[in-house]
Amino acid sequence: MKIIDTHIHGLNGLDSRTTDVSHILNITSLLAELGVSEIILSIYPSCIEVMRSNLSVIKQAINIQNEDKMDEIINDTTISNGNIIFPKLKKTKICGVHLEGPFLNPMYCGALNAASFLEPLEHNLMSLIDGYTDIIRIITVAPELNGAVKLIKKITNMGIIVNMGHSNASYSQAEAGFNAGARGITHLFNAMRPFKHREPGLAGFALTNKDIYVEVIADPFHLHQSTIDLIFGVKRTERIIIISDSVKETTLTTFNKSPISVSDKLLGGAMSVTEAAKRLVDIGYPPETVLKCISANPIRFLSNNIH
Repeated sequence: MKIIDTHIHGLNGLDSRTTDVSHILNITSLLAELGVSEIILSIYPSCIEVMRSNLSVIKQAINIQNEDKMDEIINDTTISNGNIIFPKLKKTKICGVHLEGPFLNPMYCGALNAASFLEPLEHNLMSLIDGYTDIIRIITVAPELNGAVKLIKKITNMGIIVNMGHSNASYSQAEAGFNAGARGITHLFNAMRPFKHREPGLAGFALTNKDIYVEVIADPFHLHQSTIDLIFGVKRTERIIIISDSVKETTLTTFNKSPISVSDKLLGGAMSVTEAAKRLVDIGYPPETVLKCISANPIRFLSNNIH
């Protein structure tokens, strides 16, 4: 079994905003201790030059791992007495990059730097990703922005998965993004227009569309437990992906405290996907269901298969 985190920026003082390849490799070593087999490393929005520098360092790390001839990392995760046991691993493989922006809505920037957001124009996209399409697996786009639907089609036709997020999209705008090729939702309910009964928005579309995948930060800070229960009650389990969204302020030892900024904004997730999975099992979720959300579901999602 492979345990996969499709949305992680870093942890323990390290993240993807670096020019030092050893920082990236150290992130993978820390995650191996937690039983995570593979990751899609997320890059923050910034100016194009900085994002390309981050891409370059991650590509170096991927090349180093490939030169080491890393075999497929199979995790001997087991279920014992109703609990999930995640063994420590020797390595965690970087399977690509998620660009969380810069084609996002400043209204819902969350902890991201809204000043770095760009219009969803093709020349902005190509200036950013040229030379790195082989490692970019996911790009988050706000579908309501002028030109976003066209860009979603362009990205999708390049074989890159589009998530929708950091968005003020209405239900119909979210549907237009999906029809253009978007296949996922970035951290459902966080950094998006609130669900309302007259205008359910992106969150409502995410819950009611049977095919789109949803990321869920399943720590006790980003979502009320009743909201997590709602997601699992309404959404097809096969379309739920538990993510960490962990950041450099996330530590290996303090899973009961979420990283916050000086302005009291949530900076990122409080725990690894393995810790989040154990937490859900501890409060009564079936371990088989939870494991799907960090293994079979992200594998299917990354294959870009909607069936």
